[in-house]
Amino acid sequence: MAHFTKATSIKDWLNQRLAIEKVEKVMASEYWIPKNINFLWAMGMVLVITFALLLVSGIFLLMYYQPNIDLAFDSVNYTIMREVDFGWLWRHVHGVAASVVFLIIYIHMFTAIYYGSYKKGREMIWISGMLLFVAFSAEAFSGYMLPWGQMSYWAGMVITNLFSGGSLHADGLVEWIRGDYVPAQAFLNRFFMLHVLLVPLAIIGLIGLHFGALRIPHVNNQDGEEIDFDEESKKYLAGDKAGSKVIRFANDFMSKDMLVVAIYLVFFFYLVFFHYDFAMDPVNFDPADGLKTPEHIYPEWYFLWSYEILRPFSTDIGLIAFAFAQVIFMALPFLDRSPNTIPASRRGLFKYWFWAMLIDMIALTAMGKVPPVEPFGTIGLYAALIFIGLWVVLPFITKLEKKA
Repeated sequence: MAHFTKATSIKDWLNQRLAIEKVEKVMASEYWIPKNINFLWAMGMVLVITFALLLVSGIFLLMYYQPNIDLAFDSVNYTIMREVDFGWLWRHVHGVAASVVFLIIYIHMFTAIYYGSYKKGREMIWISGMLLFVAFSAEAFSGYMLPWGQMSYWAGMVITNLFSGGSLHADGLVEWIRGDYVPAQAFLNRFFMLHVLLVPLAIIGLIGLHFGALRIPHVNNQDGEEIDFDEESKKYLAGDKAGSKVIRFANDFMSKDMLVVAIYLVFFFYLVFFHYDFAMDPVNFDPADGLKTPEHIYPEWYFLWSYEILRPFSTDIGLIAFAFAQVIFMALPFLDRSPNTIPASRRGLFKYWFWAMLIDMIALTAMGKVPPVEPFGTIGLYAALIFIGLWVVLPFITKLEKKA
């Protein structure tokens, strides 16, 4: 049994039993961050703050939301928006945060790709981050069902139909997921449970895994410099803070994070009070009607790029392309064969690959929003083919890179 002494304070009592000082050192005061990083490295903290806003606003909305197909629409659009004091504010915060969180995720993701933060022992950082992307996608989709508006209903119908597997005709699987032949009460119950319990728990666990995965290989830096963290941290602790290449996570780096977070919150609440409508589809302000199909069905903007990869092809090929798009980013650390962990601007052909991928995904997003009429249909087809082609050539162009 461990040796315990008489505690001199509550902190000492807890420290003897929970090792809080050691945990604090490992996760904060002696967790070292490179100095040569920019504001883009604060996106992780911005995501945590946004997730916290989603949790808090979601709890307040949960107090009045009715998970019933006859009551859900009115509970959101009448009770919360008109009868509950500041209910409109919590709904605006939740809706804007649900949309903005994906903008921050994409910035965070492409920052990691640009600086090679998935390479050389950092594979688990990238994989855990992509698992978080999947979890946030599931959370967003399940939440989109809950207002039980027209686009909620029909987006749920279309997305669950994907599980039929095209010519495999796995209709039984689709019915099992829905709990019925069409989206109805069982469907709403299941997605309500996913949205308020199961997926948030998965997100919290994955955030812990993601942060833990950063601990051993440490954070990358914008110059791709190899830093001896043990040596540099000794300099810092010895008092040579100017000469050390690292700073503490808490409270040195956190103070920089909080400055970025403060600027972000100004932008966030500007959207909440003045432009919240961008996060709320007008079609979804009509109650769900299974007998009236909307003229143009589309997902939220953050899913449009993958939806457009599905849409231009025949059913089976489209499903294969869609599945490819969902999993291929996870394989990035293994497809990039370059020995270099440096910014894309110093990586030969890869810098062209990076910008081509970014521009192509923006084009896919734009085409996914419009009806598949010419010339948009053709543009969407070529954009989807370019996306697939870029991933096919990635191992070959990175294999050509020489050690920098």
